Amino acid sequence: MMELLLNPSQSHPHLHHDEHNSMEGKCAEKVHVAVGKSVQKATTLLQWCLTHFKNTHICLIHVYQPSPLIPTLLGKFPASKANPGVVSAFRKEEKEQIMKLLDKYLSICLEAKVKASIAVVEADQVQKGIVDLVNGHNIRKLVIGAIPENFMNVKRNSSKATYAVKNTPSFCEIWFIYKGKHVWTREACESPHSLSSCAQPEVTTAESLSSRSVQYGMNELSHSECLQSHSERSTICNGIGSLIQSEIIETEATFPSKSSSSSRHCSSQSSVARSVDSLSEVEEERVNCKVVEAKREADTATEKAFVELLKRKRLEIIAIEAIRKVNLFESAHAREAMLKKETEDALRATIQDQQKCLGENKEIASELQRAMRSIALLDSCAQETNRRRDEAADELSLIQASILTLWHEKQQIRRQKMEASRWLERWKSRDQVEVTHCNHVIGFAEELPELAEFSLSDLQNATCNFSESFKMREGGYGCIYKGEMLGRTVAIRKLHRHNLQGPAQFHQEVQVLGSLQHPHLLTLLGFCPEACSLVYEYLPNGNLQDHLFRKNSVSPLTWNTRARWIAEIARAFCFLHSSKPETIIHGDLKLETVLLDSALSCKICEFGFSRLVTQEAIYPSSFRLNTETKGSFTYTDPEFCRTGVLTPKSDIYSFGLIILQLLTGRTPVGLASEVRRATSCGKLSSVLDSSAGEWPLAVVSRLVELGLECCQQNRKDRPEITPTLVRELEQLHVSEERPVPPFFLCPILQEIMHDPQVAADGSTYEGKAISEWLKNGHETSPMTNLKLSHLHLTPNHALRLAIQGWLCKS
Repeated sequence: MMELLLNPSQSHPHLHHDEHNSMEGKCAEKVHVAVGKSVQKATTLLQWCLTHFKNTHICLIHVYQPSPLIPTLLGKFPASKANPGVVSAFRKEEKEQIMKLLDKYLSICLEAKVKASIAVVEADQVQKGIVDLVNGHNIRKLVIGAIPENFMNVKRNSSKATYAVKNTPSFCEIWFIYKGKHVWTREACESPHSLSSCAQPEVTTAESLSSRSVQYGMNELSHSECLQSHSERSTICNGIGSLIQSEIIETEATFPSKSSSSSRHCSSQSSVARSVDSLSEVEEERVNCKVVEAKREADTATEKAFVELLKRKRLEIIAIEAIRKVNLFESAHAREAMLKKETEDALRATIQDQQKCLGENKEIASELQRAMRSIALLDSCAQETNRRRDEAADELSLIQASILTLWHEKQQIRRQKMEASRWLERWKSRDQVEVTHCNHVIGFAEELPELAEFSLSDLQNATCNFSESFKMREGGYGCIYKGEMLGRTVAIRKLHRHNLQGPAQFHQEVQVLGSLQHPHLLTLLGFCPEACSLVYEYLPNGNLQDHLFRKNSVSPLTWNTRARWIAEIARAFCFLHSSKPETIIHGDLKLETVLLDSALSCKICEFGFSRLVTQEAIYPSSFRLNTETKGSFTYTDPEFCRTGVLTPKSDIYSFGLIILQLLTGRTPVGLASEVRRATSCGKLSSVLDSSAGEWPLAVVSRLVELGLECCQQNRKDRPEITPTLVRELEQLHVSEERPVPPFFLCPILQEIMHDPQVAADGSTYEGKAISEWLKNGHETSPMTNLKLSHLHLTPNHALRLAIQGWLCKS
């Protein structure tokens, strides 16, 4: 038994006097209260005790019944058949729950400021545990719950109360409580040593019950003597059989008295009426005696029959309990059989899956053999392809030589057309023909032999004398107007006159710019020396700045579109930087100078302006080497700010910032440093523009790498825009649209392999991926999970050539 003691912080100053129970003078004694798992019943019982036993040490008695069944994953098993570890854990959890429950009961005593303790005993039956505690610790006062019947006696199936009454020593006084009300009390003897004075505990119990008034239902105590006899028999039904014995003793004691009185009555009659015949008197006395004897025998038989009836009822209850247990065992057996069947089914399914996996392994092995044969075939095809590629390279060299010859011839024809156009203009001026009719002779810009030279009046008519309503924007070199000329909408850039070079040199540079024809360069239609203006084609879809930051509520740009724009800008600058005889440097590349046509293709404007204006206009003396040259300062090459020398690497720096802007959708200020930090920390996705969709890892990695290389502070560390780089950028968005052959993908990374390596299992993997796999201690195949015969890797040259050929075709 385990006992815990709890002392309250302070006791009650007054003691309550109960008019129904004389508790005065007993406050210092200990009262034991039997509490169970029902919090509501135990709380009601404790409240009654705290009301009637104030300032008394309360000892809470609880009988811990270990559960016979242990819950497991396969159901409930008897404790003897379950795993000892599982049983121990379950018992520990049961005891913890009991202690939590007893803590609640102790808190009730603590709130009432009553000294309290706990006594816990382990037993299979609650009533037996209570009786053992009473016997083992000489408990004098016990409070227990009971269930009344007809508000008078304890219910017949209240086995705890009946067992306690029958088996507890007589020195223990027991109070039976129901729903917070006192039902009845079994009084005790003077001391535990006075048991010898009582012949039988059962007789004492019966006498105590018969002599004790019941407090529960006091308004119904006006029953007749017959009802009291019925109450005594009801008490016998609860296991108090000694009451029958006492009644039998009383009955036997009554009959002699009646016999003696009858004898006295007969003798008195014989003394008064002596004349009666003596034989009649004797006969009458004998009959009376027989009647009394018969009545006594009838009462005895009735009591015996009643006892037999009680025994039969008790046996019926035992039989019902046995049947219930049998049903429980049968249901448990059925549950065990069902679980056994389910386990067998699961085992059978596992075996089938294993057999299926073995079959799949065989199929994979056969497919691997076919793949090896295919690889050998691809190797031979690759050799044939290499031979044809060499032949095509020779033919390409011849074609390039022919193209160069044709280009020289085309340049010569253009010069001849330019000279003819000048003669035509002179002829028209002699005949006083207005220049406005020039379009009827020359036609559209596509039909002009070379750049058209317009007069100031032509531009004034097209722009309403350079009206502010026709002005589109104002840049570093001048204003841009929208006008109508040559039967189409054009953009007219009016340059500041004080920034231009001499007329002859200006005319020469404009002709050079007009000769630059490229799909991604804004087409120069003509010029006007009088107004220092250039006439370009008009593009209605704005520039990259408007689309990237959605100024006109345009739809978000997908990653594919952004990657295509980067490739188009690179192709345009590859053309400008490789122009002959002199390299064309833009010098002012930014999002605003990249326009979009009707097909949303990029066209770069304002290229070659550094050839038109003076060096002072490009780099004013008032700014020296510390301020921006033109346009947005954030796109300006840091090397140019320090040295004042404009090179193609200056355009590459601006191109790198545009790449990072298209990736992140952010402003260029400090963008390169921010992307570089995110890349080094492995948080590149945090700076990418989520409106572009999910960027492919290969695409975004290459673009970020290129953008950061272009934004290097030292121009020597920046890459050059070569045709090879342009083709690589064009493949970034094209390759994602074509389905990739599955044998081009690495089984580990699921990406196109650039360095295919054959492992011992016959499968081909990306070199870095399979090397990391082997370095991490794996000696099995990533495909089959079988142990590799060796850890050597063999380059798959045939597959590498096939992948490269597929990428080139893409």
